Amino acid sequence: MISVITISIMILAALILGIAAVVRGLGSTDRSLPVTAEWIDDLSTDRYRPMTRLLDFRDIEFLRSQAGFTPKMESKLRAQRCQIFRGYLRCLDVDFQRVCTALKLVLVHSEQDRPDLSWVLLHNQILFAAVLLAVHFRLTMYGWGICTVDADRLVRIFDGMAFELRHLVPAAMPAYA
Repeated sequence: MISVITISIMILAALILGIAAVVRGLGSTDRSLPVTAEWIDDLSTDRYRPMTRLLDFRDIEFLRSQAGFTPKMESKLRAQRCQIFRGYLRCLDVDFQRVCTALKLVLVHSEQDRPDLSWVLLHNQILFAAVLLAVHFRLTMYGWGICTVDADRLVRIFDGMAFELRHLVPAAMPAYA
């Protein structure tokens, strides 16, 4: 009974910390915005492909079958992979925020109102923040050996917003800094 309460408290604490991190991230903006046609063309989900394999459960299953692999080694491996995965999440979040900021610049400098783009932008920012929070929560659980983590939805949201940006920005766009 006490272990259920302890686990519940730990999950609640992790959830509160995650919400605080997401809310703090929504308010911050990156002041160095390399919005050039070249930067936009270089936006790709390819740099995030390794993160889809990083937490694959089959690796740990294979290692468990090897002689000499201990639970302590598994914990260390999980912790290291979680740290690397968090680095990918930070990069993905920064790229997503830059794309959103660039889209906001497009909206501000547009000669016509674009309520459709404003709605897509707002909707995807909220969706990205919610999915990012869920991924961070599941990553914490993964570190404890409880569940798996899938960041494909985050990458798809980023890719959709990057597509919108590439579609809207002319090829010969000057840099905004």
